[in-house]
Amino acid sequence: MLRYWLAASCLGMITLLQTALAYDRITGQHFASRSEVIAPHAMAATSQPLATQVALDVMKQGGNAIDAAIAANAVLGLVEPTGCGIGGDLFAIVWHAKSQKLYGLNASGRSPQALSLATLKAQGDKIPSYGPLPVSVPGAVDGWFELHQKFGSTAMSKLLAPAIAYAEQGFPVSELIAYYMQKSVAARGQYPGFKDVFMPNGAMPKKGELFKNPALANSYRLLAKHGRSAFYEGEIAREIDTYMREQGGYLRYEDLKAHRSEWVEPIGVDYRGYTLWELPPNGQGIAAQQILNILEGYDLKTMGFDSAEYIHAFVEAKKLAFADRAKYYADPDFAKAPLQQLLSKDYAAKRRAQINPDKAAKRDHAGPVEGDTIYMTTADSEGNMVSLIQSNYRGMGSGMTPAKLGFVLQNRGEMFSLTEGHNNVYAPGKRPFHTIIPAFVTKDGKPYMSFGVMGGATQPQMHAQILINMIDFGMNLQEAGDAPRILHTGSSQPTDEIMLDGGQVHLENGFSAGVRRALIEKGHQLSEAVGPYGGYQAILRDSKNGVYYGASESRKDGQAAGY
Repeated sequence: MLRYWLAASCLGMITLLQTALAYDRITGQHFASRSEVIAPHAMAATSQPLATQVALDVMKQGGNAIDAAIAANAVLGLVEPTGCGIGGDLFAIVWHAKSQKLYGLNASGRSPQALSLATLKAQGDKIPSYGPLPVSVPGAVDGWFELHQKFGSTAMSKLLAPAIAYAEQGFPVSELIAYYMQKSVAARGQYPGFKDVFMPNGAMPKKGELFKNPALANSYRLLAKHGRSAFYEGEIAREIDTYMREQGGYLRYEDLKAHRSEWVEPIGVDYRGYTLWELPPNGQGIAAQQILNILEGYDLKTMGFDSAEYIHAFVEAKKLAFADRAKYYADPDFAKAPLQQLLSKDYAAKRRAQINPDKAAKRDHAGPVEGDTIYMTTADSEGNMVSLIQSNYRGMGSGMTPAKLGFVLQNRGEMFSLTEGHNNVYAPGKRPFHTIIPAFVTKDGKPYMSFGVMGGATQPQMHAQILINMIDFGMNLQEAGDAPRILHTGSSQPTDEIMLDGGQVHLENGFSAGVRRALIEKGHQLSEAVGPYGGYQAILRDSKNGVYYGASESRKDGQAAGY
């Protein structure tokens, strides 16, 4: 009895504490970390304050949101190597104020032409996470120059100058980055060049220590002077080729030279009067739209945020969307996903009918149809808005680090299937299934919100939750990101894994004990997790008052700021 009394007492104390905390916020949301940032001219939200300040400096000096995004991303590649860098890929959605139109950019790289499916299958039943085999062409730099050529207004040399200065003079490593840099050593420290670049003094930098990367400064300087050709045809391309040959890899100069980004049409899906825009595959953005299509048939507002009914419906909708994701999403040059059918309201209704309100599904099936990352966003005084995401894939990528260049090469090639006939099966010159997805929301055809949530398979789940938090539960921009999150793991994957046990549900602190118990009674497996809930940044356009609202992730080192 004492044990139960203590448990009840603890729950009572938690409830009282949450009530007390709620009174600290005008809104009454006990989980809100701070107010939204509001500014009249421009806004930037990134996962590292130094990058946010660079973005604002660019716009204060006459640059636009696209210029600011490029400059900030270059800084992030230096100060947050655990999430991004020019050895990785990039995707972006741009609202162009002059043309009043959304533009989508897929700057993801392709697999090496010299690496065959047979070679990969001979080394095992799964593509390794690290080393030379999962390396694909880095697309980020070409993405910068595509964005700049189409929309930029400031010289690239000027945009790269702040990152070069920080790389040469040093920057203080922030708390979370220091933590993840240290965690990266075990898997990647064995590869030549990695310790030379990131551990020149024999250890990873600790929080607050100044860290320099002169090799990356030189690579940025080459880009500033020679443009994209330095990376894909010049000195950087030749150095990558030499390094990969030395390490037994397959990425070659010819692969880099052949690389091109692709401008694509964003796809819009309506949710209760708001339109969520995502990029088509090879990314996973449409999974967020599939989740929302299914959930649109429920009265989530009446269910309530902290309810077993809402969480159950969300998790089951996610399972269904991810089953389709596992089967259909892939490089459209090799396999066309039936997007029109997957995103139709009729299809969503059929999928919704498969959800048992009282029982968690153990197995997920795709519907029958035919046919560590950073996220950042900027907005300027002209009304341009940029939603940009960029990644090395697994934190600090493959571990393959050409020391002379100062950056690690991505391991995105790990995301291929090895099953012949699968839409996402490995093939030379093919773009792998991608997890990184930028998002944009319009209301009545006008820009409303640029946002994203980095973090692998977390991303489409959180895209959906952010909108649900705002539209159904009435939260503001910052509260929507601070609210405790629902994360389901264990779904079937585009890399051949099949869900047979229903997966696991991870709930952040803030959901009540009674709700957790009710979910277990419905058959969900609940599991504690620390850290995988994503990293959110957002900018909202208030056209009535002519101001921007900004929000930044309380789980990261980020900052939203404006002027």
